[in-house]
Amino acid sequence: MGLNISITETLAIPPPHIASAATSIALFVGWSPSGPTDQALAVSSFLAYEQKFGGLDARSLLGYAVRHFFENGGSHARVLRIVDAGGGPVAPTDAAFVPALNAAFAPGGPVGRIDAFNLICVPGLADTAATMMLQTEAAARRAFLIADCEESATIATLTASLSGKAGANAENSALYFPWVMAPDPLQNGAPRAFPPSGFVAGVMARTDTARCVWKAPAGSDARLMGATDLAVHLTDGENGILNPLGINCLRQFPGKGLVVWGARTLAGGDNIASDWKYVPVRRTALFLEQSISEGSKWAVFEPNDEPLWSQLRASIDSFMHGLFQQGAFQGNTPAKAWFVRCDQSTTTQDDIDRGVVKVILGFAALRPAEFVHIAITELAGSDHSD
Repeated sequence: MGLNISITETLAIPPPHIASAATSIALFVGWSPSGPTDQALAVSSFLAYEQKFGGLDARSLLGYAVRHFFENGGSHARVLRIVDAGGGPVAPTDAAFVPALNAAFAPGGPVGRIDAFNLICVPGLADTAATMMLQTEAAARRAFLIADCEESATIATLTASLSGKAGANAENSALYFPWVMAPDPLQNGAPRAFPPSGFVAGVMARTDTARCVWKAPAGSDARLMGATDLAVHLTDGENGILNPLGINCLRQFPGKGLVVWGARTLAGGDNIASDWKYVPVRRTALFLEQSISEGSKWAVFEPNDEPLWSQLRASIDSFMHGLFQQGAFQGNTPAKAWFVRCDQSTTTQDDIDRGVVKVILGFAALRPAEFVHIAITELAGSDHSD
């Protein structure tokens, strides 16, 4: 029997135990000087990456991005090495890179054999068609793509390139600008520009651990560790142009350092008006869907009738109540924070005949406060010194 879970965002018991911990597992794809090409390997530190994939190499951004991920708080990664048709090195700007990437994600390819991941990073990749392919793959695998812009990107070129990247499945991705300056150990620590995806993936992992997946990975506590500067310094006005388009800016502020200053998906443009405008809202939905799907495997082959539906409702309600107590949703009562439906209205006789049970879950999402408006009023004629 198949379990079909539909997650919607709304303002509106027995086994299994559904896990409530969100662990960020980042999949990094690119060329490295060594390592297998037929499988992704798990690494839990940059030292492990060096041992399995040969460490940093000036011809590739992959090793640097993995290093930035761990420097910024990441702890779990999967790394997939891709090569050109002749087995040689290939960079994201090479003509051979996208075909190799497509092959890795194709049915029967090595990505399909990875046990688990929920973030996707292809450091330095800015190709529109390849980004759209990765958005589709992210949607199919309940993962989230952290997309890079071109190193030479400007406000004008970014806005011009959005049409394809903000299409179908764009809610499963976010784009960050500009590139980040950081020391290059291969050049005696001289600063060099790097794509933001590795840094941002680490910030997401760090935020998930400290504040959970429903906290936006942005703001004054979303500092870029190991970074020294930004390739482009944006003004508030320029930030105000890019943010409403769904482009997340990296900024530098006095006393805060270098920070992630945006939390929109690529479907987050004001003109799109998507329910999945914000990164934490979309990632929370993906987390709920994955957790409930994994935690409800016990239901497979059970009789598809009211006793099963009742058990599913109770189990999911218990899971959601635990998250509610952690502050995961809007609403001061469970009834205002979520709902679960699994009954004859969701699972029809045709569904039963096809071996499918359907669950509809709605939740009141927490949205980040992007703008803080302060109004100052003078009170005349009164003494407020006390």
